Amino acid sequence: MVRAAGGKSAWQRAGRVVAWSLAVLALSGCGRQDAAAPNAGAPVGSSQVSPSVARTHAQATELIKNWDTQTMADAQRGLVAKPTGQILAADGAVLKDFDAFAFLNGPAAPTVNPSLWRHAQINAQAGLFKVMDGVWQLRGFDIANMTLIQGQTGWIVVDPLSARESAAFALAFARQHLGNRPVSAVIYTHAHVDHFGGVLGVVSAQEAAERKLPIIASHGFMEEATSENIMVGTAMGRRSMYQFGKNLPRNATGNVDTGLGKDVVYGAVGVLPPTFVVFKPRQPMTLDGLDFVFYDVPGAECPAELTFTIPSLKLYNGAEIVAHTLHNLLPIRGAKVRDALLWSRYLQNALDELGDTQVFIGQHGPPIWGPERIREHLSVQRDAYKYTHDQTVRHINQGLGPNEIADIVSLPDSIARHPAARGYYGDMRHNVKAVYQHYLGLYDGNPANLNPLAPVEKGKRYLALLGPEKLMQAAQAAFDADDLRWAAELLNHLVMADAKHQAARELLARTHEQMAYAAESATWRNAYLTAAMELRQGPPTQGVNKASAVDMLRQVPVQRFLEAMAASLNAESAAGVSLRVNLVVTDLDEAHTLLIHHSVMHHRLARPGDPAPNATVRLTRDMLVRVVAGTAKARDLLTSDELSVSGSRLDLVKFFGLLDKAPGTFAIVHR
Repeated sequence: MVRAAGGKSAWQRAGRVVAWSLAVLALSGCGRQDAAAPNAGAPVGSSQVSPSVARTHAQATELIKNWDTQTMADAQRGLVAKPTGQILAADGAVLKDFDAFAFLNGPAAPTVNPSLWRHAQINAQAGLFKVMDGVWQLRGFDIANMTLIQGQTGWIVVDPLSARESAAFALAFARQHLGNRPVSAVIYTHAHVDHFGGVLGVVSAQEAAERKLPIIASHGFMEEATSENIMVGTAMGRRSMYQFGKNLPRNATGNVDTGLGKDVVYGAVGVLPPTFVVFKPRQPMTLDGLDFVFYDVPGAECPAELTFTIPSLKLYNGAEIVAHTLHNLLPIRGAKVRDALLWSRYLQNALDELGDTQVFIGQHGPPIWGPERIREHLSVQRDAYKYTHDQTVRHINQGLGPNEIADIVSLPDSIARHPAARGYYGDMRHNVKAVYQHYLGLYDGNPANLNPLAPVEKGKRYLALLGPEKLMQAAQAAFDADDLRWAAELLNHLVMADAKHQAARELLARTHEQMAYAAESATWRNAYLTAAMELRQGPPTQGVNKASAVDMLRQVPVQRFLEAMAASLNAESAAGVSLRVNLVVTDLDEAHTLLIHHSVMHHRLARPGDPAPNATVRLTRDMLVRVVAGTAKARDLLTSDELSVSGSRLDLVKFFGLLDKAPGTFAIVHR
């Protein structure tokens, strides 16, 4: 056996390196993220608000005082039972605490925008609700809703939540109160994980296969569901902690809502492939004796999405193209930009198809009853997206840049006064920038911005120009004058240049807190407060728990893993290196050639006559998944019959040693 330096065999080194190198390919955006308990304590900040925050709150109070109480009544209508206690992971970790948001009972706290407080109270109405005869919803068990529709033989489950644990808990709760009916079909409205990740909590893969269970999704679902988070999943997962306020305490100076619901349950994620794909704009289908009409609506809220009606029930399900908030055209966690114009067209199509629809349900938030209220709601949202699109484009063609347009475009009062157009989830300013990016990208046309300095270097130049004392004085003066945006910009330069400047970090944290307290957007509030927390405490020590995504990873094509592997190549270390490795997935009868050349990793299916590789790794798909998920350790590889290596083990170690491993704990608000 070949020995390497330090007494370790090259085979042992290869085993370890293969293990951690393949682990960079995990579905990083899914799975539980291990961090401090949400209610472990409050951010170490002030509960006092600045005069500008108080003025913003006064304006919000004036805005909402004439809003009727119908939405809250809708959120409480049809309550069958409320859940109590907690949803736990297999290891005992708390995934969901149903009492965590009890503090929302009562008038708005001075540290929360009153409009957001009202919205958070509506989203806090958790339980099993009867929508109408034959239709129930489980709301507040996860960020999304699970809808149960009674067919002839069992439940048609619409959107089985984010995680196996929350889905199983919710369905068991429903069966406790409605009877133990089987699952007769599953509908995924779209390819975001909070709408399918818990499917194995409502039906096992074996049962679904044996019973030939109908599973309905739109075209492109599996590609989007298994790929959205793989390529940049590490960054997206890290940034989602900011968007959803995952590590914030649940209290009036912390997380009060996500904008779409209360919590994302970071549990075990899986998926079952659809057995029927909706690919037509209008596609009738019968499920368990009930007639549906499905509508394919890709490329707006999600690249793969469907809505549906049940004509006999006069019911329309708007999936997530309709919500009780202005939605994101570009989530702050990161995603591909969404098409506002297409989104507005889908809502117009829905209005054209409504007919005498009496009940609207969505996969976030409560239902709406009555055709007039349904039409008003859809019309307001249609007009909000169309207005955002058209007015942004108008100002683009007048030569303004994204930041300028975001400061001047706001919804007209006729739209903005409606709760469904408020930016609890998708802030108007961010949406304007998304429209700009959709058409023109990030560059604003000014050559001074073609090659700007990076944040740390820019901060150093400001520091060299002004000195830390003067910069700090200017920032303090801006903070004292309640000029929070300017204070944040000055302090960001100082902290980027000198991350150890504790006074600057603390003042920036206080600035972010005040901006959070003013924010009507839950996602902006969560981002500001998470930034404040990390300025004081540092970034999290644990990244994504990839093991919880094993069931999802089993559905990911090998090619997706290899694309992510190529994107993890350290180009500087690979300079001048030319290596070829074959990866053979034995039970799939797939052989892939991986080639490093010119600091690029290429991959394709192996072909007869290809040059001999430096080394070959043979493993089963299950072993590949376990290695990627981190559940198979290097020592397991040494004795496993599911993995073998031939050729130069030293070259194999070198090959995999050129791949970076991203732990997903990188700093965001300082460097």
